[in-house]
Amino acid sequence: MAVSVVRYSRKKKIGDAKSPTIYFLKQEARTSKIYTIETLASEIETIGSLSEEDVIHVMKSFVRSMKRVLKEGNRVKVDGLGTFYITLTCPGVEVEKDCVVKNISKVNLRFWVDNTLRLANDSTATTRGAANNVEFALHTEAATSGGDSGGSEPTDPTA
Repeated sequence: MAVSVVRYSRKKKIGDAKSPTIYFLKQEARTSKIYTIETLASEIETIGSLSEEDVIHVMKSFVRSMKRVLKEGNRVKVDGLGTFYITLTCPGVEVEKDCVVKNISKVNLRFWVDNTLRLANDSTATTRGAANNVEFALHTEAATSGGDSGGSEPTDPTA
């Protein structure tokens, strides 16, 4: 199934009315679903030998362990997925003694994707239909003639 994308426009320099308009693609709103541990566990149960309850228990334990490891400043590498790590935001100060832990204003959780998970646009990939290729379909408002009410129609993603 293709990921639905739509065009949107904005000024090249935001806030500058004289700036030229440029166009971008983004995923169509309300076309993605949220998968929880429970829904993933249900899918895993259908393809594996573990029960849904076992998968849920393992995944929740994994999350708890991952939090603990990250809070200690370590990284968590999940083979085939990527590496989770933390970064911090701290303003610069001119005097060394004023550079203290209290200055840290934000802690962020970051993710570095594993090379085996990197996704590619199927329409530009050298190998069509590869496992990590994503198929996109551009949806536009189609002008229809006759008594038809119109609506969104998928168009050729390579156009």
